Amino acid sequence: MFTITDDALTARRLSAELRADARQGLTAHPKQLPPKWLYDASGSALFEEITRLPNYYPFLSETRLLADCSADIASATSARTLIELGPGAASKTCLLVDALSFRGTLYDYVPVDVSASALGMAYAALSSAYPSIAVDPVLADFTTVLELPSSTGPRLVICLGGTLGNLLPEERAAFLGSVRSGLAPEDALLLGVDLVKDPSTIVAAYNDTTTAAFSKNVLARLNRELGADFDLDMFEHLAVWDAEAEWLEMRLRSLKDVTVTLRGLDGLAVHFDEGEELRTEVSAKFRPAGLASELAAAGLEMTRWYTTPDQFYGLALAAPRRADPSPTR
Repeated sequence: MFTITDDALTARRLSAELRADARQGLTAHPKQLPPKWLYDASGSALFEEITRLPNYYPFLSETRLLADCSADIASATSARTLIELGPGAASKTCLLVDALSFRGTLYDYVPVDVSASALGMAYAALSSAYPSIAVDPVLADFTTVLELPSSTGPRLVICLGGTLGNLLPEERAAFLGSVRSGLAPEDALLLGVDLVKDPSTIVAAYNDTTTAAFSKNVLARLNRELGADFDLDMFEHLAVWDAEAEWLEMRLRSLKDVTVTLRGLDGLAVHFDEGEELRTEVSAKFRPAGLASELAAAGLEMTRWYTTPDQFYGLALAAPRRADPSPTR
């Protein structure tokens, strides 16, 4: 049976975070919202549709890469507990579960997500396919203060789907530091990252009608949960490549002057000028050396690096960096 520990308490906390993020982001210049709020039940379903689109290469690239290297990852980690941050439907997770199960080490799978619907999909996918493995969902925002569940080690923490790239540089540093602080010496971290490539390929992966509906879904969520009165038809979806930052931005552009009222935020009135944009997601693309430097700054060492033949996508396996040996006299 699918249950979440402290479901009501966590839901109230996440609701408070949504209100705070909406107030701060919609009154900022430029306007922006954290991408985690895209993933309610509708958003999670839309994202699963996106992963099946032919232009959305990250999903297929990561799936093929995991198929090729899961056995090596299982051999390197011998994980007894698999903790997944942001599992989605956990369709790719089965590749790692298969490899770890084949080695006879895996006993527990812990999906952690801000979306209860995503946790439900992950639970359904794994509990039915692997009845001998315990599935323990955790409803939490792992992009803030991350407390890794206490479980049997060694543990493998995985964050796939390019989720790391949805965080701004300072957020990534805080996230990686938070993960590192929760890892024991025998634990490991696996990151799936999209790599820098021809910008036209990247933009095409985020510029379609389904992705537009996914981006606009955050407005529908604000309407439903915060009593806003966004007219979704008055906003158009944009996918913009920032060459300096090396990331893709999803934005919503207002098609006319409009003022939106959010009753759930004490009647906060938010004005959009015609052409004004609201950023709904950042998707950073990485270079291997840069990723290794970010890991090192958090006290992690990249122990294995896997990439697709076309260099579109990579997987980084990292471990807590051992302390430097004491100098000899």
